[in-house]
Amino acid sequence: MTLQCTAQGKRQMSVFVFWMMWSSAWAVIRYSIPEEMKEGSVVANLAADLGINVGSLAEREVKLDILNSKKYLDVNKDTGELYIVEKIDRENICSMKSSSCLLKMDVIVENPERIFNFEVEILDINDNAPRFRRETMHLDISESTAAGERFSLTNAVDPDVGSNSIKTYYLSDSENFKLDIQTGSDGSKYANLVLKKALDREEEAVHNLILTAVDGGVPARSGTASIIVRVLDVNDNAPQFEQHVYSVNVSENSPIGTPVLKLNATDLDEGPNAEIVYSFTLYTSEKIQEMFSLNANTGEIKVKSVIDYEEIKTLEMHIQAHDKGTMIQLSGQCTVMVFVTDVNDNHPSITITSLKNTVKENVPVGTVIAHIAIHDRDSGNNGVIDINIEEQLPFALNKSSDNEFALIISEPLDREKVSEYDITFIVTDRGIPPLSDNETITLELLDINDNAPQFPKSFCTIPVLENNAPGSLLSSLSAFDPDLHENQYLVYFIIEKEIVNTSMSMLFSINPENGDLYALKTFDYEREKEFLFHIEARDSGVPPLSSNVTVHIIIMDQNDNTPVIVSPWRSHGSVVEEVIPRSIDKGHLVAKVIAIDGDSVHNSRISYQFLQVTDATLFSLDQYNGEIRTMRMFSYRDARHQRMVVMAKDNGDPALSATVTIKISTVEQAIKPYSDTMEVPLEYDIFSDLNLYLVIGLGSVSFLLLITILVTIVLKCQKPKPIKAAPPCRSSVISQRNSTIGDSTLISSDAYWYSLFLAETRKGKVVVRQPIPKAGYIISSIPRSTGLTETSESAASTLQASTTTSSSST
Repeated sequence: MTLQCTAQGKRQMSVFVFWMMWSSAWAVIRYSIPEEMKEGSVVANLAADLGINVGSLAEREVKLDILNSKKYLDVNKDTGELYIVEKIDRENICSMKSSSCLLKMDVIVENPERIFNFEVEILDINDNAPRFRRETMHLDISESTAAGERFSLTNAVDPDVGSNSIKTYYLSDSENFKLDIQTGSDGSKYANLVLKKALDREEEAVHNLILTAVDGGVPARSGTASIIVRVLDVNDNAPQFEQHVYSVNVSENSPIGTPVLKLNATDLDEGPNAEIVYSFTLYTSEKIQEMFSLNANTGEIKVKSVIDYEEIKTLEMHIQAHDKGTMIQLSGQCTVMVFVTDVNDNHPSITITSLKNTVKENVPVGTVIAHIAIHDRDSGNNGVIDINIEEQLPFALNKSSDNEFALIISEPLDREKVSEYDITFIVTDRGIPPLSDNETITLELLDINDNAPQFPKSFCTIPVLENNAPGSLLSSLSAFDPDLHENQYLVYFIIEKEIVNTSMSMLFSINPENGDLYALKTFDYEREKEFLFHIEARDSGVPPLSSNVTVHIIIMDQNDNTPVIVSPWRSHGSVVEEVIPRSIDKGHLVAKVIAIDGDSVHNSRISYQFLQVTDATLFSLDQYNGEIRTMRMFSYRDARHQRMVVMAKDNGDPALSATVTIKISTVEQAIKPYSDTMEVPLEYDIFSDLNLYLVIGLGSVSFLLLITILVTIVLKCQKPKPIKAAPPCRSSVISQRNSTIGDSTLISSDAYWYSLFLAETRKGKVVVRQPIPKAGYIISSIPRSTGLTETSESAASTLQASTTTSSSST
């Protein structure tokens, strides 16, 4: 009762042993507690030993990771104490022969993440009493057995270890026997019965002895067994082995039936007393007897079942050889030590903890993704493990302890290049041949807004045909953003830019969702030919990123302007009348049609053709310059009045055109008196002298000084002398002809004025140009009448010459 109370008090007492072993990479904390502690018992204050503030335990998510065992302990997150969750029985979790029993654990603390290794040593208490496998042992001993002979006894078994295991054996009082206690290679105690003096069967045939096994616990526990010794008669020679101890090596995983050792014992007796039978003694454990077979007749030992080096490395077999004596069987004993050699038969294993399956793509280099633990049950080089990552990935393994690694990020990550990583770990031992295993984890990268939108081109040219409909789609300017979700959603803007007090948003509109560009007004090529502005694409990230593209809108010309006929001059819808003499020669210029077109390039190219003509054999029309000339001389059969319709057509598609109707009247040649001595023909070409002046002017360029003098002389000579009656005459001429002025129009271009002047004056008409401030010129064409007097002819010529000079100087 005292022994039991003392044991119970020992269970309730917590023996705490704490130390720290520091190395360059990690620290190990060890606690020692007795087995059979009650549930809820506090082992130690783990937070205080680790230097962690108790108040931050709940926030830092402390987790207890027990390696290769069930959860017997846990951490109180409120107090930081390590306490018992389930009662611990040392004999259940550790081998009976193991001198130390350790529970290895990891404490993982988050924010920041740290891992602490600690061990809990389970101390044995004396909670098991020694027990004999056989409560009664029978021994047959010949009376001729000499004193000092030894007899093997069944040993007792105590699950406890150390001082709590079997310490000694006691034998009840006997005059003939005593005990010889021996210690095995594993420290276990064996009792041999030794004969102190020869037996006399006639005095005592049976000896009853009590064998007591006592452990070393405090208080000590004990167990007993009965020994019944029968005294036999006369077989006085026992078998003998060649050596007392045999040593042999056996590879693990040897095939069943593999020979291990053949024993040979000899007996000096003859007959049945010399026949030997081999058997395992009671000292050989049942487990060993299950692993090996022993041939009782030959003494050959063979492999009976699978041998695993990782379970047992050394085996000790006790073999006895006894004869077949009729009265008594004598025996001899030997010990066979079997050393199991390791082979590489265990694949290395991988354990992954604290895995982060998703991280942001901008995660810092050095961030821990997971913790990797590797293990191999083999020993030596067979248990040395190398771990590698299968591919060249931006990750690395940092060694934190012997077989533990931290998977960290070694290079910056970019989700737009690789959005997901499959990381395969390969572990290989160094056995021959090597064995390996692998484990794959998946890491997904979360997107951040690190990419600005990109347009396909930084400069975009968009041709737009003029006269477009308002609201028409011009182009789709879409940008691309490789980011995801809101970081990929784009909004488009027109960057404001004013042109002549008009903003771009009044001319163009862009769909903010898809980048479609629309025109808000109709464009006219003749007014505006191009626009240059910027469009910005902005994502919806935080902060937003943007980029822009330069847009060049080119207005394309459309054939939307009808040619305008400016010569021969006529009022709107009227017929142009021309009077020519019938005596003109072939090739005579009858009229020149001049048309202008407000379009550009090919749309403004004018060609001329007859739509109607009275006599197609009489007149020809140059399709490029519009000149109407006679193809032959008039005959008396030709009508006096010729009518033709000339069409001026541009080169657009479809082509636009304008027409003019010219009515030509022929008259007989009439000569009007110009002076007393000469007559001037009616159709006097005033440009013949001008052409002469131009020839003289071009020739005078070769003569440096002389040309200036000649030009001055020519200009002075050709300048009309002032006539006193000229102003009244000129006024009268203009006044007289006011009623006959054909048309007047407003023209701003000097080129048009000159073309009109050239065409009208060749037909003998007077062309007058009057400047209008900020508007251009008023051009008036005065038809010449065949009934002009000499004075009026002279005045008209003077007026034409004056106008020509004014035009040239302009």
